[in-house]
Amino acid sequence: MRMWQTGRRGPGEDCFRGHARGIIRYGLILPMLVLAVLLSSGWAAAQGQAGSGPAAGKLYLSGRVLDTHGAPVADAVLEVRVNGELLAREAGGHGRERGARTQADGSFLMALAAPAGGFAHADIELTAAKPSFATTAVRLDPAQLAVNGNNYHATVNLEVKRQIGPAFWIATTIFILAYALISFELLHRTLAAMLGASLMLVISSTLGTVNPAFHILSYERAIAAIDMNVVFLLMGMMIIVGILKHTGVFQWCAYKAYQLARGNVTLLAVILMALTALVSAFLDNVTTMLLLSPVTIEIAVSLGISPLALLLPLVLASNIGGTATLIGDPPNIMIGSYAGLTFVQFAENLAPPVVASMLILFAHAKLVHGKVYQGAKIEDVQGFIDKLRAEYRITDRMLLTVGLIIMGVTVGFFLSHGFWHMEVSIAALFGAALLFTYGLLTKRINLLALVEKDIEWTTLLFFMFLFILVAAVHEVGLLALIADWVLRMSGGSLTLSICLILWVSAIVSAFVDNIPFTATMLPIVGYLTGAIPGAESGVLWWALALGACFGGNGTLIGASANVVTMGIAESVGYPMRFSSFMKVAFPYMIASVAVANVWLLLWY
Repeated sequence: MRMWQTGRRGPGEDCFRGHARGIIRYGLILPMLVLAVLLSSGWAAAQGQAGSGPAAGKLYLSGRVLDTHGAPVADAVLEVRVNGELLAREAGGHGRERGARTQADGSFLMALAAPAGGFAHADIELTAAKPSFATTAVRLDPAQLAVNGNNYHATVNLEVKRQIGPAFWIATTIFILAYALISFELLHRTLAAMLGASLMLVISSTLGTVNPAFHILSYERAIAAIDMNVVFLLMGMMIIVGILKHTGVFQWCAYKAYQLARGNVTLLAVILMALTALVSAFLDNVTTMLLLSPVTIEIAVSLGISPLALLLPLVLASNIGGTATLIGDPPNIMIGSYAGLTFVQFAENLAPPVVASMLILFAHAKLVHGKVYQGAKIEDVQGFIDKLRAEYRITDRMLLTVGLIIMGVTVGFFLSHGFWHMEVSIAALFGAALLFTYGLLTKRINLLALVEKDIEWTTLLFFMFLFILVAAVHEVGLLALIADWVLRMSGGSLTLSICLILWVSAIVSAFVDNIPFTATMLPIVGYLTGAIPGAESGVLWWALALGACFGGNGTLIGASANVVTMGIAESVGYPMRFSSFMKVAFPYMIASVAVANVWLLLWY
């Protein structure tokens, strides 16, 4: 008590106060020292980076990789070496990767960490590598790099050359075998295409992983190669036709043709051919013949003549009529989607030779089958008309009315899709969805029956696998070799190119399925259109369309409609041999292709 009063401190109190001051002093100093160290380290690092100059920056490279045809090369691996040292590129904040890959359009963008010494007097080399292509290297001049602070920029375009390797021979062999299986019907075409496509992908994923020389096609490229515009267009039209056929309208049209002819068989044949060509311009040829063949056979039998005398001109008319529009024949659908051509462009450029070929077909039918027509037994014309009226009548007028209105809207979109920048498949799916919905709400359509029977899933799958097959041989360079051969044969002449594409397409399509042939020719004609002076008008596309579609008339196996129609005839006791069909159809095919050739040369 006295010590407190006099202001003196005892030993215990001094000790306590000393500890308190120490704790306060060091508790403040230590954090300050740590902060100072961190700040000085960051400042030193910043000074070091600033002092090193280019070492803190990056090299940004962009450009495109193209083949010798000017086509983009996707999935090419690019690497940059500076003074022989491979630079790593940024990998989206998750580490660093050794190289970059080109996109579908052949473009690339690389962000590379600059070397410690910068790029002054450096030896910079950019390489592009891909299976089936020769590895290509270009040197960059450091003086030509654009500088932005510590960063460097350059745009580089590379041209890579094709080279034949194991992938080329494997893909070509598989493609030819699949083509043979499809063309000669040794295996169902969908299964053949599926087998070929899957085999190429398996080889690429196994042997191609061990040795890149065996890599044919990546899964991503295979999926990207499927033209869904073609698939969806076919699906939409299948749904529309599948619903309309339940109204009986197609059989009713055949009955009206007989009524108009009034017993004149030659006139009846002309009317049926014109009707078939018109319907085939908007509907699938096979579907058209499936719907018209039964009633045509019944009419022929009632007249006492062979149904083949009417069916053969009809199937020829179907292939000719389908050529006139973008949606009339699968080759046209594929060409239009690939080349970006509109419905109106197809009609303007193909309708005139189609009309001229139809006039020749009328004369050809009269010349070949005239005696058969004259031998028809016509006893009670009106009685047979009444019989057909009772049997082939419109079964659902309301569904037909709604269907024709929706079909009109769909065709209107077809005609104007270029203005709307709308793919034709959108119009087809829209029309199909409207008609499908109406049929379901009114219980006029059986959903499961339509999906199972009227949508030809095997055909849609065939197209998908076919696109993968063609993409594979395109990747390995087979189509590039064919394109170079055509270019050499034509000598760069537009006239010779038109004739060559038209006649080769026609002759080949007469003996093999024109769908895989057209798919194979698309990249080739695309290259020639840009390489031959004057071809930018699109004339080579019309030559391909006319050749592939008209050529299908040459033989029994030239088009699917031929096989289906003759199969129906055989099932009712009227078979036709391959040679008999060719004897009648091949001369007409030659005549129609000659007309198309004259048209193309005169018009362009």
